[in-house]
Amino acid sequence: MAMMEVLTGKYRTTGMAPLDLSSCSKSDILEYFEASYDLNESLFTGLKDEEAFYKCPDRLRLPLIFYYAHTATVYVNKLMLAGLMTERVNLDFETMFETGVDEMSWDDTENYRMGGSFQWPPLAETIEFRRVVRNRICQLIKDTPLQLPITQDSPWWAVMMGVEHEKIHIETSSVLIRQMPITMVTTPPKWTYGPASTGASIQKNPLLRVEGGEVTFGKPEDFPSFGWCVEYGQRTFKVPTFEASKFKVTNWEFLQFVKAGGYENSSYWTKEGWNWRCFRQARHPAFWVCTKGCKSGCGAVLSSYSHCLLEHFSTTYSDPNLGQSNGNDIGHENGGLNGTSNGHQNGSNNGHQNGNECQPDFRLRTIYDVIEMAWDWPVVVNYHEAHAFCTWRGPEFRLLTEAEFNMIQGGSLGDPSKGVTSDPVFRKDPQANFRLTFGSSSPVDLYPANDLGFHDVFGNVWEWVEDHFNGLPGYKQHHLYDDYASPCFDARHGLMLGGSWASDGTYNSRFSRMGFRRHFYQHAGFRLARTVPSTGKSPVTMVTTDVFILGVGVEENDLTVPETVGLEVVPVASTNRQFHQETEEDLAAMLDLQYGQGDQNYSKALADFCVRKADQHGCPLQNVVQLGCGAGGVAYQLAKTYKEVIGVDYCGRFLDAANTLQKTGEFHCPPLALENKAKKPRKEDDTITVSIPADVQRDRLTFKQMTWVPNEIPKADLILLDFLDRVTNPKAWWLRLWEIVTDNGIIVVVSQKFGREGLSADLNKKFNLLEEEEYQYKDAGGQTKVATATIWKLKL
Repeated sequence: MAMMEVLTGKYRTTGMAPLDLSSCSKSDILEYFEASYDLNESLFTGLKDEEAFYKCPDRLRLPLIFYYAHTATVYVNKLMLAGLMTERVNLDFETMFETGVDEMSWDDTENYRMGGSFQWPPLAETIEFRRVVRNRICQLIKDTPLQLPITQDSPWWAVMMGVEHEKIHIETSSVLIRQMPITMVTTPPKWTYGPASTGASIQKNPLLRVEGGEVTFGKPEDFPSFGWCVEYGQRTFKVPTFEASKFKVTNWEFLQFVKAGGYENSSYWTKEGWNWRCFRQARHPAFWVCTKGCKSGCGAVLSSYSHCLLEHFSTTYSDPNLGQSNGNDIGHENGGLNGTSNGHQNGSNNGHQNGNECQPDFRLRTIYDVIEMAWDWPVVVNYHEAHAFCTWRGPEFRLLTEAEFNMIQGGSLGDPSKGVTSDPVFRKDPQANFRLTFGSSSPVDLYPANDLGFHDVFGNVWEWVEDHFNGLPGYKQHHLYDDYASPCFDARHGLMLGGSWASDGTYNSRFSRMGFRRHFYQHAGFRLARTVPSTGKSPVTMVTTDVFILGVGVEENDLTVPETVGLEVVPVASTNRQFHQETEEDLAAMLDLQYGQGDQNYSKALADFCVRKADQHGCPLQNVVQLGCGAGGVAYQLAKTYKEVIGVDYCGRFLDAANTLQKTGEFHCPPLALENKAKKPRKEDDTITVSIPADVQRDRLTFKQMTWVPNEIPKADLILLDFLDRVTNPKAWWLRLWEIVTDNGIIVVVSQKFGREGLSADLNKKFNLLEEEEYQYKDAGGQTKVATATIWKLKL
């Protein structure tokens, strides 16, 4: 029995085309919002009972109750930042459900925000939270004046951001539900899977030749649809002639790799990929089902569960209603494609359709069922598995590059300057499996080829490409979601393009670019490619910036590619400029600034200044939050006066020093780093040691690595910002200040770039400016610098 009580609106199984933001009406926006809200909730009706909401389908992700409530939380948070919403719905929920996880490695421990496994709220309260948020947003849309076009500077951009964020989680939640034990899910009403085959099994996947040429990609700033920051910018490459497979690699093709021992031969895998395969003990793709008790990726109490047991092997796809149309009249014709024959195609006749090629030792897990293997569907794998398959096929084979993927889109799309008609996601009949036309993948030959002969360039499953995930030239972060993508520009995230059957809204746009860790599972597959000999090498972008991971350090970053694959590595710096501060030289400079210059160093002088201003304005001296604490120098000085000090920074290397000082009282700076920064000779063993004052009570301090100001940061009597000159998007750090300062507290901003003039446009809405004065300090080199200090207090 489906859990229909989780719905706060209508039951829905398909998506909608996105909105043209140059011409949409408020009724269009309201319909688009409610359709997204409905579709997301409808996925969760497939959980069998309330208990399933509190299980972890992936050991590196959170329980499903988090994902059910998360999107509503993000709506509230973004609308509060934009000023469209002025009161929160439930701050406790909007803190607990604010931030998910993106673990740093495939063997990371199970991750819970804010330490420990905390108590999740009852499902009924969570449903009511979603209901209240829905009603608030509906009223907001009706009451807020609409001015067209909606651009990135419009407050309505926050509404569209919330909707498109929910559509992302429709897809990611569908992946997580697909990972749940089959005994904990049930097929919701009218859920329609794609046909297993179009009639003749696909046993050949020829390579098609694409003539070399110049290609430019990236979303224009004025394109009239919502876009995430990572889509904007522009890159142009000259690409030599290459070949790519007509279809995405199918389950049948990948079976040959499995049968050939591909999962047992380390020579096919990268070092990172083989380590992952051994850790997961993978024998086949994650959504294939066998009877050998393979290790699942489930977490917590489900960690011993296996999808691959005999009792899960028989197909659960037996409900005759599953073969019917989804029942939503949302611009698609899948009723005719599925018809009443869909159950027959996926049922016992599947083996007959595929003849002797049918392998009885594998079934396929869909989101809610185990079905007979659909050999003509694209295989769903992570990057490591896709890469290993290509290597197995031969030394010249590889994945497509981003530039090549943009070339196989063909010429029928037209120039982006033509507006939404150039993006297939806006077409009424896109001839592609996306927007949940089906509730699963579909045969790779179901839809016609494009003008170059390629099938499924958009939809069905995403395509892994060889490039690292990174911003394009001209990349800019949006202040409403400063860290949407930038923390992933670390050479550890792979790039996926093209969207999938579960991609809705703009997520399937020609401009969509999505990054995930290479071991992550999404509805993603790949296409085989190779460079035509003697035509040159195809450019592939790889991030060269070393990133310090807190608790791990700097990991090896292999930027080499085999000579035989015909690729030329184009080294690029991470477009997250804050990563460029994760160097030993920058750490040395920060330590010199905060701990050098004797008794009256920068840290003590600034802490004394803050305490003096707090006394002057009659502020309590209980707790303080420093945004941009660096290596902790100022925070330790403030802890002499304040009983609780929270230091926040985005830089892992700085926080590593701050944490070490808290544990041991000392930090030993690598000598070579100090030599490079100070530009004077040092001996190899001439290590510089910094220490914190002996009278500091270290238990008063807490250090947090944050890339924004989340709700978990508590209210404080003093908020200090002295790092705005080194952040990429300063506005993103000051928009929430009014929510984290106490009524009698003060904000102190010290900056060479931002004084009254630069801050007033935003801060004057909630604060009174108490003072502005010149502030002098000595930098790491001992030179006197002049900044501006501004003191602010809430308007009451």
